[in-house]
Amino acid sequence: MRKRLIQVSGFLISTLGWLFVLCTMAMDYWRITQIGGQGGSFIIKVAWYWSNLWQDCFTDSTAVTNCRDFPVLWSVKPIVQGVRGLLMCGLTLGFFGAIFCFVGMECTYIGGGGKNKDMLLFAGSVFHFVGGKYCPWYLHTAYTSTNKISISNVTVLMYAFYYFLRYDLGPPIFIGLVGSFCILLGAILYAVTVYKVLFPKAT
Repeated sequence: MRKRLIQVSGFLISTLGWLFVLCTMAMDYWRITQIGGQGGSFIIKVAWYWSNLWQDCFTDSTAVTNCRDFPVLWSVKPIVQGVRGLLMCGLTLGFFGAIFCFVGMECTYIGGGGKNKDMLLFAGSVFHFVGGKYCPWYLHTAYTSTNKISISNVTVLMYAFYYFLRYDLGPPIFIGLVGSFCILLGAILYAVTVYKVLFPKAT
């Protein structure tokens, strides 16, 4: 009974984590910066430049937003390509990990019985761990490490004398990190329930 409860908790927590990571792909405001307002009124002279995985946007003080979609895959910055690729690889690993863990849980009646189910559950926890650690966690860190960008090619010509913009972190970064921690916690809960069965000599 206790083993089933831990496995169901791991399934719910890891699935919630993957839903968080999936939501970050469609969210705006990955990086935000404020332009203007130095030495003057923030109401009159202020604008926001923000970006996500699919477009760069500029919002002026009248709340009018102009966005430029990234045209094709090979013209996007390498960091954005890497983040997209890692997210999709992580979500694929998480999908297969969720299937393996669902079949391998003790409370389901598919996938055989005994050691086969434990091996499936352990394989699913490895998929969750690899997908949750190396894909979403590091991609969010890598995306936030590029907090300076040249705005010479940005359409905001009136602010072209600023050489660099410093970005603030947006909500998707934090949601992705919380999702990564949930995925890792779920993978640990899975592995704890089957480790003694699969590796009895190690205990």
